[in-house]
Amino acid sequence: MTLLRLDHLSDGIKMTVPLNIILPDPAELKKTALQERTVLYLLHGLSDDASAWQRFSSIEIYARKYGLVVVMPSVGRSFYTDQANGQRYFSYIVEELPEYMQVVFAIQPRREKTLIAGLSMGGYGAFKAAFLHSEKYFAAGSFSGPLMLNMLSLIPIEDPIRNEVTHLFGDLNNIPGSVHDPLAWLEKTKDSVETLPRLYQACGTEDDLYPANVLFRDACKKHGIPVNYGEGKGKHEWYYWDEQIKEFLAVMLDSQDVSEENNE
Repeated sequence: MTLLRLDHLSDGIKMTVPLNIILPDPAELKKTALQERTVLYLLHGLSDDASAWQRFSSIEIYARKYGLVVVMPSVGRSFYTDQANGQRYFSYIVEELPEYMQVVFAIQPRREKTLIAGLSMGGYGAFKAAFLHSEKYFAAGSFSGPLMLNMLSLIPIEDPIRNEVTHLFGDLNNIPGSVHDPLAWLEKTKDSVETLPRLYQACGTEDDLYPANVLFRDACKKHGIPVNYGEGKGKHEWYYWDEQIKEFLAVMLDSQDVSEENNE
């Protein structure tokens, strides 16, 4: 596989940002062109960047198995949110980045060939994209995602993280029912469930975010939204996330004709 590191100027974020991309090697591209490949947008967590999945998981091995193009953007600690200061991180992921891939690599943004997934903050971002722009993705995965963001208002005033998330989202009391609230996503889509991507959600039982993930799973069931849900022993760590990205790809792609074996 080929690993590219690009630094490009984002119109929406208003600064130059790094972008890591895994591509099949030229010999494989002769069999199946880049433009025909399935694309996985893979999102990092709060303390990571575009290099995290490449450094701490076996994503390149999984990309080789399925012949994927893997796009790993960097969004800082933005929570994949269009912020009041004008930096549009969510729009960058769902609109600007696919357009960039189309212009630079001639990869058409086709729903049936596009997946999105992420860990922790990236799991939140992946599901936000999946629910609010369901027309863009075939499947979406959230691993240990903070999927009950309406609970942010419960953070103690003296906790430094409260200042950070207030800067991102504004008044935390306004999150319930807003575009930032995962429960609002469910309410918005409950009458159009058939249009949603295939959803995969997982969280380790020893993770602090496990209770929130159970609540979100149960809320999906209440609204009749199907989710491939998995849990098991695991903490908020890369050992667990590496297992889950492998499982996510197996669930979503093993029945699809996207492997290198099928491309030969």
